Amino acid sequence: MMADQPPPLEATPILNEVPLLPHMVNGDSIQQATTQPFHFPSCLLQVILVQVNPGETFTITTEDGHIQCIQGPAHVPMMSPNGSMPPIFVPPGYVSQVVEENGVRKVVVLPHSAEFHPSMHPPPPPPHVPHYMHHHHALLPHPPHPVYPPVPGTGELPPQFIHQHPPPHVFQEQEPRSHGRTTFIQRDERSLKMQEHLKKRLKDRQASGHTNNKLNSPPASPHKVVNASNATVQNGNGKGQQGAGGPLKQKQVGKTKGSPDTEMGGSTRTRGHSLKLLQGKFGLKVSEIQARSAVLSWNLPVSSQNGESHSHSPAAFTFEVAISNSGKNGKFKSVYVGEELTITLPDLRPATDYHARVSATSSSIKESISELVSFTTESCEPDCPAAPKLINRTKNSLSLQWKSSNDNGSKITNFLLEWDEGKSGPFKECYYGHLKQYKLTKLSPSTKYSLRLAAKNDIGMSGFSEPVTYYTAGIVPPAPSPPVLLEAGVTWLALKWSPPSGVAMDDSLTYSLDMEEEGSGYGFQPQYNGDELSCTLRNLRRSTSYKFRLFAYNSEGKSSPSEVVEHSTNPDKPGPPSKPAVKGKIHSHSVKVMWEPPKDNGGADITKYFLELSDTSIGGKWEPVYSGSQREHVCDHLKPGTSYRLRVYCVSKGGESQASDVATVTTSAVPPGPCHAPCLVGKAKPKEITLQWGPPSADGGSGITEYILEMANSEQEERRQVYQGPAAEHLVSNLLPGRTYCFWIRAANKVGFGPHSDKAEVSTAPGPPDQCCKPLITCKSATCAVVSWESPACNGADISEYRVDWGQMEGSMHIIYTGPGHSYEMKGLTPATTYYCRVQAVNVAGAGLFGETAVVTTPASVPAAVSVLHLLEEDQVEIPFPLSTCLAIQWEEPSCHGSEITGYNIEYGEKQLVAVGRSTSHVLENLLPDTLYRIRIQAMNSLGVGPFSHSIKAKTKPLPPDPPHLECVVFSYQSLKLKWGEGPSRALITNPTQFNLQMEDRFGRFVTVYSGPCHTYKVQRLSESTTYYFKIQAYNDAGEGAFSEVYAFTTTKSPPAPLKAPKATQLEENTYEITWEPLQPMKGDSIVYILQLSAGREFDQVYKGPETSFRLPSLQTNCEYRVRVCAGRQAQDCGGAQELYGPYSPSTVFSSQRQEAAPACADAAPEPGEGKQSLREERLIAVVLLCGFAVVAILFAVVIQYFVIK
Repeated sequence: MMADQPPPLEATPILNEVPLLPHMVNGDSIQQATTQPFHFPSCLLQVILVQVNPGETFTITTEDGHIQCIQGPAHVPMMSPNGSMPPIFVPPGYVSQVVEENGVRKVVVLPHSAEFHPSMHPPPPPPHVPHYMHHHHALLPHPPHPVYPPVPGTGELPPQFIHQHPPPHVFQEQEPRSHGRTTFIQRDERSLKMQEHLKKRLKDRQASGHTNNKLNSPPASPHKVVNASNATVQNGNGKGQQGAGGPLKQKQVGKTKGSPDTEMGGSTRTRGHSLKLLQGKFGLKVSEIQARSAVLSWNLPVSSQNGESHSHSPAAFTFEVAISNSGKNGKFKSVYVGEELTITLPDLRPATDYHARVSATSSSIKESISELVSFTTESCEPDCPAAPKLINRTKNSLSLQWKSSNDNGSKITNFLLEWDEGKSGPFKECYYGHLKQYKLTKLSPSTKYSLRLAAKNDIGMSGFSEPVTYYTAGIVPPAPSPPVLLEAGVTWLALKWSPPSGVAMDDSLTYSLDMEEEGSGYGFQPQYNGDELSCTLRNLRRSTSYKFRLFAYNSEGKSSPSEVVEHSTNPDKPGPPSKPAVKGKIHSHSVKVMWEPPKDNGGADITKYFLELSDTSIGGKWEPVYSGSQREHVCDHLKPGTSYRLRVYCVSKGGESQASDVATVTTSAVPPGPCHAPCLVGKAKPKEITLQWGPPSADGGSGITEYILEMANSEQEERRQVYQGPAAEHLVSNLLPGRTYCFWIRAANKVGFGPHSDKAEVSTAPGPPDQCCKPLITCKSATCAVVSWESPACNGADISEYRVDWGQMEGSMHIIYTGPGHSYEMKGLTPATTYYCRVQAVNVAGAGLFGETAVVTTPASVPAAVSVLHLLEEDQVEIPFPLSTCLAIQWEEPSCHGSEITGYNIEYGEKQLVAVGRSTSHVLENLLPDTLYRIRIQAMNSLGVGPFSHSIKAKTKPLPPDPPHLECVVFSYQSLKLKWGEGPSRALITNPTQFNLQMEDRFGRFVTVYSGPCHTYKVQRLSESTTYYFKIQAYNDAGEGAFSEVYAFTTTKSPPAPLKAPKATQLEENTYEITWEPLQPMKGDSIVYILQLSAGREFDQVYKGPETSFRLPSLQTNCEYRVRVCAGRQAQDCGGAQELYGPYSPSTVFSSQRQEAAPACADAAPEPGEGKQSLREERLIAVVLLCGFAVVAILFAVVIQYFVIK
């Protein structure tokens, strides 16, 4: 029997049919402290504190009928109408605790044990309170006591986080759960669609109610699946454990990646037959589950081919593991890709539900994905809490408050607060308990205390928070010491001071510094206020005395002033002296200067003057030449004709003044000194040389204006002037090669000429050879010629080599030979071609001029080799030909080499020759199909046969292919999946063979339903139990093959649609009549119904037949029952009778009660207006979903067409 799980609020099919109870919450954790109603009698005003754990949502109904959802962690204060402490009836597994904090009494409802099972421990109700019911039906009267609204302004949850909902609706059934988390229920494809539809409707309602709270997505109606393994691990009593009624079966997840369409009615899933099929399941298992890690392992899959099983090594597969912590339909994240069969999942979150799956891929086996495995990580110690905050302090106490941290699946029971006792030593315990505030008393004033906090649950103790430091209140500090002068300036004073005696070093003090200026009459004025122990006062007057006093402040007040001290500023720097002036005559090597004292001495006498001199010709660096009290000085050892700059500055007690204005003095000039001997620039030429010289070392104080260059054949001969001018370089021409000449240079300035330089001897270089004569050319063959020449005059240097220039055009020749020989043989010439040639001689002096050009024409010869040979395509030939037995080639006519081409020889295959005329194309016939040929060609003329061209390879096309065998691998009531040939299901881009699949229409004509390279195709939108006829054809580049024989395939029959939830009507005290809606016969097949009843966790079949109602007698009083129904189709086929059953309807919950306490009907009909509005919303959502699916389908079709088929 299938295990049943009550769906939460979001997934119930009758979401709009019944109103929500005041105590309903989200579906993540049903059995919590915030999920049950609290019944209070009429009493005085009293605050009730409801604890909401992290990750949970507390939902109540306000007085105006709206819904408030509060997300944890939070403490929700609720108010009793009359103020007295009311009796509280708590849910099973919880206890109430009265806590008094700061004069306010609060009632905290806490879980008694994490392993409490409400079904095993029913609580005895108090005599004055009605018995607590786990499931309060929608039509039963609500409790007579009001639900208390939240107390405004007293709770920890801010008002902006409490949102108003429109009145929601109750889910249809609810099952007691323990405090342990349970796994999510897997869903089939139809339930997933229904859930998405209901999620959309709920989001629309929440948006209209201006709320951000979300209810968790529920699982829909389950169906059967084979239990893969015991890998589903639970914390507490979940669906994966053994119950009293036997083991519960896992729910099958919807269609997974890569799986084909599923059959309805509990039929097994089948895969399309590919090249290799995987048998069995992966056997994915979870073990060694810890708080933050778990171990996943799986078996190696087994593949089958042609009915035979094949095992593979782990290296043949690549496994990919993906996990999700947002539900099995949430986003999965890949965490491992490799070849291992066991991995460890690290970095998991404690007490969190995870879903895992593994997929295997191989080069020859289709990808396979395992079933989802759910597990829940263990709980662990809480996270480190935040540091406690200070809310109040006195001289002897500190009041602290803190907040809870994440409990990691186990409720925080106590907090541990430690302190250093104000001694900066090790931490010691000062508080241990469940409260979130504490007051430290009997402390010392003005003392620093360090504190840290840790949280504890049933698992263990968390780490400590970061230490935080707080001070107690203190007393007014004593009078500080007077400020001390650190450094004095002209307009500023730097002062420092020390803290008052008797004050701790870690006390927080601020200081105020007052100042009084001498003779100002304004008294003391504040100049500084801060916590530093020094300051600098600026913008003061020079050489002035100031008085100071100091105050100290703390949080308690201001101290007495310190003693008054007096400090003075320094005098200022003097002003610059006057500009230096020349006294007397300026000489070539000395000058006398004088200056006046500064106008402002800065308040102190001048003690010394400094005279500095700078030579403008060497970069302007200042050099001191005098220091003393005199105001004049003689500057000697100067250079003639040089400009100097002079400046003066002075020094007093106030410091050094700025320099005076600069005075410029120039000494008188003299004739320049001798130059260095001229030198050769570059290499000497046969008839000219270039000489270069530099300026003299001493220019005499005046710039060089010109130079005179003199030359003689020897030192005894008369000198002659060859150049006069300002340049420092000259080209001397009209010289003889290989001669030695003497040169002298002298410089001049505005004063006169200087002496001659030393003698320089320079020799000219030898010259290049003369022009060669016309060379002699003799042809030895059509491709070879010999060139010879004679030696010209060498011009003083032996000829080292000759250069031969050769070419087919006189203006575009190039050098083909360089060497000492007098002849050269040219090879590789083109027959019947005219060539030009000339020769050049070269020696150490350079190359001579080229000689006259000689002309020669080579004789004619056989044709050249064909350079361009290629294969013609079918569309490049005018006359069509069979591609399987013919090849068309084309080439370009080569050079005839002086004799006209008469024909060509074509060689192909096993050296078969074909002679053709002067045409440049030919079709080779009578070839073998699908055969590779090697082809080359040669040209002929009257002189003989030329060389063969390069070879090309060409292959004939194969014959058109035969049609493949067609078979149906997957049958469905509205689709058929066909397969043909041997190959992958998806198209390969390099596959040259295409297929044309045709199906017979209702007019008896065969129409094409698929054309492409794939080996499988799924025909959809078919009718049930109908025979369809198909035939297939293969084609490739060689042409289209013949059609196959006609194949016939028949679709299956469809199961009935799901029914709505049945209705339960109470006839007598323990008798109920169950009715459900009928279904029409499906194509003549009769409909039968199966009714199942459950009083616990498992369903039992109580009726099977064609009726639409059934009476349940002898039911137990005060017991909750659930019923569901499914329809079956009794079909007749050639194999006999067959029954196809659809899915079960949603469950209907009812309780058998006494006739006077229970209503007559267990179901409620929705209001007409509300039903119409809900119908309109459902139609709108259906249209939007249909449009979205259509757009996604079109995009997938375009992607497949572009990237796969093309």
